[in-house]
Amino acid sequence: MLEHFDALHAVAGLLVGILVGVTGVGGGSLMTPILVLLFGVNPGTAVGTDLLFASMTKVVGSAVHGKRDTIDWRILLRLASGSVPAAASTLLVLHWAGKVGKQTNHTILMILGGMLIVTSVATLFQKQIVAFARREEQGDDSRALWPTVLLGVVLGVAVSVSSVGAGAIGVTALLMLYPGLRISRIVGTDIAHAVPLTMVAGFGHWIIGDVNVSLLLALLVGSIPGVIVGSLLSTRAPDRILRPALAAVLLISGFKLLT
Repeated sequence: MLEHFDALHAVAGLLVGILVGVTGVGGGSLMTPILVLLFGVNPGTAVGTDLLFASMTKVVGSAVHGKRDTIDWRILLRLASGSVPAAASTLLVLHWAGKVGKQTNHTILMILGGMLIVTSVATLFQKQIVAFARREEQGDDSRALWPTVLLGVVLGVAVSVSSVGAGAIGVTALLMLYPGLRISRIVGTDIAHAVPLTMVAGFGHWIIGDVNVSLLLALLVGSIPGVIVGSLLSTRAPDRILRPALAAVLLISGFKLLT
């Protein structure tokens, strides 16, 4: 049945790509609830497909940030050392839960709804957090080692279950852990870290059987030009309007999934 909606899926990918390019908020926060709420896609399939969708689109973004030297590889390794094992472990639990009961989709919906609400708050107040972080003195980065690894674990679990968390939440947390680091480096590091995380989680969902290939291709057809257009519009976009509007959409989607 999904094959009949390929054109609409491409349009959804285009719109999400534009919003991601303009606002920088991760596609998982937008695409997964669209697939579940508007297209009626199974929650597990929506999460798995979106994870591979995110990994492929963020490879391009990581390449750009790599050329601009806006990736802190030390922080990325700290995050990945927690997130990748956590993602693999979470997928094993999801696979086991899918075999022993029918509550897996309900659990995914609850976690996805909660993550969307948290992401909406992080999106709305990210500017204030940036301003606060810039007022702080840069401390000893070695103190942030284990908190960063723990952050990776949290993101690994959250992203594997809901596909949400690696964008706005990850950037917001990194701003608090590394206040002396340039914002561009934090964003670049977060995008680069999302590549191995979403790739591991996405292929794990593929093995489980939670990926729709035709849906994935349709989303990519729309999102790739969308990200380019959004990136070009980002300097002209009215952030004061877009960010609260996006936060409101995420908040409403989160409550809709929870209820």
